[in-house]
Amino acid sequence: MTTSFGAATTAAALKDSKLQIPNFHSLRSATASSLTRNALPIPSTTRSLVITRAVSAPVQSETATVKRSKVEIFKEQSNFIRYPLNEDMLTDAPNISEAATQLIKFHGSYQQYNREERGSRSYSFMIRTKNPCGKVSNQLYLTMDDLADQFGIGTLRLTTRQTFQLHGVLKKDLKTVMGTIIRNMGSTLGACGDLNRNVLAPAAPLVRKDYLLAQQTAENIAALLSPQSGFYYDIWVDGEKILSSEPPEVVQARNDNSHGTNFPDSPEPIYGTQFLPRKFKIAVTVPTDNSVDILTNDIGVVVVTDEAGEPQGYNIYVGGGMGRTHRMETTFPRLAEPLGYVPKEDILYAVKAIVVTQRENGRRDDRKYSRMKYLISSWGIEKFRSVVEQYYGKKFEPFRVLPEWEFKSYLGWHEQGDGKLFYGLHVDNGRIGGKMKKTLREVIEKYDLNVRITPNQNIILTDVRSSWKRPITTTLAQAGLLQPRFVDPLNITAMACPAFPLCPLAITEAERGIPDILKRIRAVFEKVGLRYSESVVVRITGCPNGCARPYMAELGLVGDGPNSYQIWLGGNKKQTSLARSFMDKVKLHDLEKVLEPLFYYWKQKRQSKESFGDFTNRLGFDKLKEHIEKWKGPVVAPSRHNLKLFADKETYDAMDELAKLQNKSAHQLAMEIIRNYVASNQNGKGE
Repeated sequence: MTTSFGAATTAAALKDSKLQIPNFHSLRSATASSLTRNALPIPSTTRSLVITRAVSAPVQSETATVKRSKVEIFKEQSNFIRYPLNEDMLTDAPNISEAATQLIKFHGSYQQYNREERGSRSYSFMIRTKNPCGKVSNQLYLTMDDLADQFGIGTLRLTTRQTFQLHGVLKKDLKTVMGTIIRNMGSTLGACGDLNRNVLAPAAPLVRKDYLLAQQTAENIAALLSPQSGFYYDIWVDGEKILSSEPPEVVQARNDNSHGTNFPDSPEPIYGTQFLPRKFKIAVTVPTDNSVDILTNDIGVVVVTDEAGEPQGYNIYVGGGMGRTHRMETTFPRLAEPLGYVPKEDILYAVKAIVVTQRENGRRDDRKYSRMKYLISSWGIEKFRSVVEQYYGKKFEPFRVLPEWEFKSYLGWHEQGDGKLFYGLHVDNGRIGGKMKKTLREVIEKYDLNVRITPNQNIILTDVRSSWKRPITTTLAQAGLLQPRFVDPLNITAMACPAFPLCPLAITEAERGIPDILKRIRAVFEKVGLRYSESVVVRITGCPNGCARPYMAELGLVGDGPNSYQIWLGGNKKQTSLARSFMDKVKLHDLEKVLEPLFYYWKQKRQSKESFGDFTNRLGFDKLKEHIEKWKGPVVAPSRHNLKLFADKETYDAMDELAKLQNKSAHQLAMEIIRNYVASNQNGKGE
């Protein structure tokens, strides 16, 4: 078996520098001396002139004691992520072993069971696809739609990383489902596990040089960091070769070992036997467009153009990440920070150098601290940059000045720039099911449309002819897929993770709980006098891992007990500010006791156009808690029965009785009825 390496290579390369890197030897094995790799970085500005030298990998001392996590041992003994998964798949058991459960993540699947069922466990598998930029072909969409009905729970879920999740697949059906996805232009390889995950990019199919380059770059990075050893195809399609072509620049960058990045004799030239210490997330975008939550990624890549709009190179951010552990202050969410700028032709080499720095130096003893954000927090950005430059072979140029970020949802109708249109559809929590699923499929199939999944769990229909706009709008509206002006503004930016009943990490509800929570927030808005058009970014997760990125929200609810949430405040609509923990153990039924005073004082004390997140940061948490403790309710003006909607008190009273049955106000229910009526009968005019 090909084995792995240690960080001594990097230290040797820097022996003339004042920079000291602590050696971490968790990756070595007794047979490491059988490997060779190019280990000495040679500064150069032109890769074609670099001379390479092979040297022996350092041998682990027999007296060295190394602590490694259990997952690291599973990886080392797996024959490149095959064993024992390959054997477990041949048994009649409904589940797989502990080791195989870790390995199948690299193949794009998690073993789960229904946590609400008592008695014996009913095992199933969640399958996650890998779709760089969120691109989904017509063929793949229809395939996933079929698989959800035939082998899943009848729904498709759009994720916060622009992929599908298919829940409820039985072990006996796994090979059929995986093989079907592979043979229909899809893949699940690397959607989970300790390697590069799906690469994000703006989902909008805009025909502009910067957007097209961002999407191509995301696809190239995904290809560069895709596993090469064939384990995925061996297990799911019996080693069948799936023909695909890669751009020559991707192949060249992967094979380049000018600066000691690769294992020359390994089936995995970048990953080796051990892959990365933990998951790794990358996003690519263009200036101003923060539809991808750029600062939450391990690497954030931004296309930089000249004044004429011609792409010149890339700014690179590093060190973002959301996951944390309750009651462990040494774990934390973190925003990425600027690393530097690289010319256009160097982006793959720079990304590879960053990945290798994490591969060599990220912790492998305790998975709570294995993300790259902890390495950078420990080292500092200057030291991290210096080490990356050894593998890159150049100095990073100064970070280019960027304009302010904006969150872009791309909902509604837009021109692509090539004479065609695209239509962004809001999908609550990304869950496509029931009549919505049936109608969406009919439209995609009838008009032969490709789609894009957004990082906000929404879907975009692409390449729509203008003559199709009206019938598509009307048909989808009748199935509940409304134009954005008919969707509650709170719902537009809200996100939640799946949580119960299938996620093994969930502490409390998220996806199933958020519809009612948003209705309660809307009712609080009305009670304290906030307008319907006003909104806050709400994100809810069932545990602290942060899959729905709650630590970037203006109001984040993070499960910390049964029907209990930790409240985070202080993110902003641009997704550039990290929220902070405000209160712990707030019971679900007590949310209004916290939210009413917060929203009331926001309305009363905010500055002109000040968002809720900015307001909470300016006022300070101590002051906000004082307001909550002293809260006795808003000053209520005499009721006018909202005569804008109700011509007489009898109609108001009747509507009020109906609304109470749904835990809503009369105004809320009336507005909902009117919006749904207009949406289902409008003719597709406007946006």
